[in-house]
Amino acid sequence: MTEKMIHRCNWVGDDPLMIAYHDTEWGKPERDSRALWEALMLDGFQAGLSWLIILRKREGFRKAFKNFDPRKVALFTEKDIDRLMLDPGIVRARAKIAATIAGARIYLAMQQTGEDFSDYVWNLAGGKPIQGTGTVPASTPLSEKISKDLKKRGFKFVGPTITYAWMQAVGIVNDHAAICFRHSIR
Repeated sequence: MTEKMIHRCNWVGDDPLMIAYHDTEWGKPERDSRALWEALMLDGFQAGLSWLIILRKREGFRKAFKNFDPRKVALFTEKDIDRLMLDPGIVRARAKIAATIAGARIYLAMQQTGEDFSDYVWNLAGGKPIQGTGTVPASTPLSEKISKDLKKRGFKFVGPTITYAWMQAVGIVNDHAAICFRHSIR
């Protein structure tokens, strides 16, 4: 299949980084707890920004947040927040940085009580990917439910819209357009 024959979701555009992200990651069901948490934290950083900004800085985020190892991030202090506020490789938003550190602590607290983050998320979603309807909403009753539960646990930057974008990204929902070559690829 040549590049000109490939049909993608309309939002992808022509940026090579977005194309690669769409073609290899977006919408692929993710079951790894740490990877799900990383994606949720990055979606929180995206709030108010374009996803392309986050993609361009993703390696900087990974470096700054110790490859999103929750055990390491949970140990970050106010000095680490100050250091990260000077890091041009990430989005320098104090509240989002603090939310990521708090998110690491919540993730670990869940683990310590025997609750696996992947099992938790996928159980809320019914255990398998949900096929989108073709109309892509900003949020759904399920994203509202998951958002509410995440907030109850203490997570920040997890409103229903961010939660839905995350659900799409990690394959909880398959919102690839019907004409997209990835629509039926799981």
